[in-house]
Amino acid sequence: MSSEQSSVISGQLSVISHQLSVISHQSSVTSEQQSAICHLPSAICDLPSAIPMIPISKPCIGENEQRAVQRVLASGGLAQGPRVAEFERAFAEYIGVKHAIATSNGTTALHVALLAHGIGAGAEVITTPFTFIASINAILYAGATPRLVDVDDSFNLDASQIENAITPRTKAILPIHLFGQPCDLRAVMGLATRHNLVVVEDACQAHGATFQGKRAGSFGMGCFSFYATKNMTTGEGGMLTTSDDAVAAHARLLINHGMRVRYHHETLGYNFRLTDVAAAIGIEQLKQLDGFNARRAENAAYYDEHLRNVRGMVVPRVFPQRTHVYHQYTVRVLPDFPLTREELIARLSERGIGVGVYYPIPAHQQESASHNEWAQVHLPRAQEFAKQVISLPVHPLVTDADRAYIVETIRELANRG
Repeated sequence: MSSEQSSVISGQLSVISHQLSVISHQSSVTSEQQSAICHLPSAICDLPSAIPMIPISKPCIGENEQRAVQRVLASGGLAQGPRVAEFERAFAEYIGVKHAIATSNGTTALHVALLAHGIGAGAEVITTPFTFIASINAILYAGATPRLVDVDDSFNLDASQIENAITPRTKAILPIHLFGQPCDLRAVMGLATRHNLVVVEDACQAHGATFQGKRAGSFGMGCFSFYATKNMTTGEGGMLTTSDDAVAAHARLLINHGMRVRYHHETLGYNFRLTDVAAAIGIEQLKQLDGFNARRAENAAYYDEHLRNVRGMVVPRVFPQRTHVYHQYTVRVLPDFPLTREELIARLSERGIGVGVYYPIPAHQQESASHNEWAQVHLPRAQEFAKQVISLPVHPLVTDADRAYIVETIRELANRG
């Protein structure tokens, strides 16, 4: 038997052991589980195409969401309507702002936030390339130019680099609260005030996160995503948050074809509306958000405790006066870990553990940016992190047994290579 075959079989046995551990804690065993227990040899042979994965993300959708959607369907009013208005009121109260404006997704929220502040052609927006591409694309959609700075150990924009990036064309700062931890908002807001700059917070991964006791999305104009993998979901959807009456009014025009009065178009607008079907899910999800986040934090604390001393692996650093809501639990795999990142991903997958790499290519090194002058920058930390990061399952449906198995598997791989 080759070492590769031995590794695969070892991984498969680990998966079976995990599944049996889960079954042993159940009050009853199904006939399918009983059959699996009685036929382990054939199960081992079949596992390469049948390994049950612990997914990197999984939405928590229950009966309350299903009933809420059914009520909307029964009402016959499926598009934007009273459920959207209710969702907006509840979300504004949760974030601690006067206005919340629902949009079709997080990308359109970012786009509209810039347009609502008059950011367009000729303007520069300071941000970081270590993000999902939507953060950069929204700037480009508005006709503006990204002005990129590097990141710090929180994976967020390094506020100490902002001042040197400001030019006469700079109109806004777009900080990204990546993976669920706010950036240094005190520094960002201080610089914005001093230089008369707009702040658009990309809080698409930071629902409920706080900085110095205030919610992310309440400092500048907040932008949230409710994609299926987020801490709360509407399937697809987004939200803008602000306490500026004029900006909120302009944003509402932009998402609704420039209309305040039906068929009277005051400005060029878009169809970026949310539906009542999606809002019905969002209302129920928001009620559970703090509980979802608490479970994510429990899972993250367990990983911190059991992985912080693994050679060649760096657990996420949480900075003072910030609450991290762990949209992702992202570690860095260094050269002294006995496996490369790609080898580690493969071994974890063999053992039924889903992982993700967010993000493997910084925005300025993407093919779509290759011919743009703004992308011709060297940002060593963002580029290094992109080669090191790996995210582990941290969502609320990760069980105690799941996370123990994940830790056990990583520690075994770290010791054996």
